[in-house]
This record gives sequence, structure tokens and C-alpha cells, in this order.
Amino acid sequence: MRTTLALLTTAALAVGLTGTLQSPALADGPGVGSPWIVSVGDSYISGEAGRWAGNSNNGESSIDALGSTAYYDNAGHTAETINRCHRSQSAEVYTGVVNGMNLACSGAKTSTFTDSNGYFKPGLDFYSSGGNQGQALMLQGFAATHNVKAIAVSIGGNNFNFGSVVQSCVSDFLGSPSWYPDYCNDDSSVKANFTSANITAQTTAVKNGLLNLRTAMRNAGYADGSYSLIVQNYESPLPTSSGMRYSQSGYTRQSTGGCGFWDNDLNWANSSALPTINSAVSNAASQAGIANTKLLNLAGAFNGRRLCENTVGLIEEKGLAGWWANGAVDQTEWINQIRTVSTAGSDYYIQESLHPNYWGQGALANCLTQAWNNGAPRGGTCTRGASGLNSYGEPNMVLS
Repeated sequence: MRTTLALLTTAALAVGLTGTLQSPALADGPGVGSPWIVSVGDSYISGEAGRWAGNSNNGESSIDALGSTAYYDNAGHTAETINRCHRSQSAEVYTGVVNGMNLACSGAKTSTFTDSNGYFKPGLDFYSSGGNQGQALMLQGFAATHNVKAIAVSIGGNNFNFGSVVQSCVSDFLGSPSWYPDYCNDDSSVKANFTSANITAQTTAVKNGLLNLRTAMRNAGYADGSYSLIVQNYESPLPTSSGMRYSQSGYTRQSTGGCGFWDNDLNWANSSALPTINSAVSNAASQAGIANTKLLNLAGAFNGRRLCENTVGLIEEKGLAGWWANGAVDQTEWINQIRTVSTAGSDYYIQESLHPNYWGQGALANCLTQAWNNGAPRGGTCTRGASGLNSYGEPNMVLS
């Protein structure tokens, strides 16, 4: 069902943004037609890593849930609309209970940019050049011809340079011995992201990005308060040191588990870095003051299913034939391993590292379904529920 919705909604995007295809659906618009949720923001909502279900060091086939077309989101399902945005078919906006449109992009910040590899990264702005658009402008075009009732947004992590922080932590783990560890949390390049001045600056950037979404909706003909803004924060992808199943001595933590952090850095990430980023997001939402804003707290949503946590394991560690095996969702990780250049030649992308995988995306979809609340959106804290899967093939979650 979620795959079918992905195909339908990407086709709808081609219609809504280009205006080259004529259909009765174009008669829809603000307050008219079937309701839609639109997702905007970064990799934690675009569906990055959504191809893989759990982790394994014994080849790709046992965890490849979606196959090589996982990120193909164009109308023909033959390629990506924007290369490396990685809008996967398992992205959380495809809930199965309401139409979903995915405009998010892996690597996105609040402002549009082109990364060092030449990949376009649309921000929450009105950028328009050479056929490329910012996500606020994309939203405006889509909302003008579809009845958008909620916007789910995940943004801010890349403003704090999430990827480079992870890279520093893994490099320090691999480059220093356990008897004299080099911690990333005291690296000047990492600390620079968490100064008071930068926290203030990035909080303002997130606030302005959210205000751009309101402007987009106004431009598309929506009255303030006629839709909801569901602002989600970030889930913890790694446990604290006491919850790790691999020792920090030697290199097994990275070579086997794909979670090369020192204990000290794990504890810092959970007690300082993540709360700082999440506070910036919630403060930005409060400062923006947009009507019908709902906060979706995901910080502890994956607790017990995080990468290298001692409550789960690799496919082979749990004796499972593959991701499809009975009970796999409860025995394996919901976060993708941290990949390095050693994966060259495989189907893995380094950018998939430390992101919610197929199971994680399903869990987030369940959280978003409950936040959607049958068209009366609400906020709350999402955590794991009963074991097993619901009727949509998603892990059971609880929004309280």
C-alpha cells in the first residue's frame, strides 16, 4: 500500500508543479478535494536508508527490503527527481491512511545550497534557478492544486553539521587507541557547532524556514489555521555506553557493528548534542508562532532498537534468514550502520549512515499517523509500543 501511494503521489507532484498535464485533479486546491500531508525537510524525513531493513555483514540480500529502485521518486519510477535526495518509498509520509507527498531532501538545511559533490540540496526557501526550486516554493506549487491539511517537517540537524560531527567521531574512534582515546566532543570543529552564538543563529534559521512554509501556504491561497504544521525533532540513533553490545576496546564496534563511537562520545551525543539540537527545533517552532503547530517528540522513539544496542543484533547474530523472517522487526536494528569507503562497489551509500532504515521509517509513519489523528492533528511524544507489526506493516508505536 505504501509503495502504491508513493507512485501516486510522485505522479501528482509532476502534475502539480509543472502544470503541463491536464486532469480533473487540478480542480482540487485549498479546502477542496482529498486531504494531503506533505513532508519537507532533511534526510530524517525524506526516507534516507529506507531501502534496508536491519543490518548485516553477510551481504545485502538479507536486508534489502525495497531493492534498487527504492529512491526512484519520479513519475515513471525510473529515477530520482533530485539526485541523492533519497526520497524512499518507505518514507514516513506514506502512512496508508491519508495521501502523502514527499518534498524533503537528504542533506537539506534551512537554506538551499549545492554540496561539495555537486548535488543540489533544496532548503525551506523560495530558491528558483535553472529548473531547481527550494522546498517552500515546491510546497507552494503543490498546495495550490491539492488540499494540503498538514505539513510534516524535520529540519535543523544539518544546520548543526550532523554529518561532519558523525564523521569526526568515527575518525577519532578509528584513529586513537582505547588506552588514549581521542574524543570528538572536544574537537574544535565539533564544539563550534554548539556554541551559544551558533545555537542562537541556527534556531533563528529554523524559525525562518518554518515561516517560509507559512508564506508558501499563504501564497497558495490558504488561510492561517486552515492546516497544521507538525514539527518533529530527532530520535536518538545510538545508545549510551551502558547500552552498547560491543566493547570500545579494539575496533569491533565499527568493523562489526558499524557504530564507531567512544563511550564518552556516545554519552555526550545523548546527553548534550541531541538535546541541544532538539531544543533548537522546539524553540524555533515556538518563536515562529504559526497557528496549529504541533510538536512531535521522537527523541526516545527508537530506544531499544538503536544501532548496536544490546537489545537487538545483526541479522546473522540473531540467526535470522533475512529481514522478512518472523520477529525480525523486534530483534534487529532500526538504524542503518555507519558506512565508510570500504563499502565502495556495494549498493550502500555512505549518506545512509546512522539514519532510520525500513523498520525505522515504518515506525515514524506510525507516529505520524497518530499525529495526523484522522484529520485533527495533535502533538505528543512517540515511543515504542507492543512487539510485532500493525496492519500496514509498521512497528507498533504509542503517541502520548
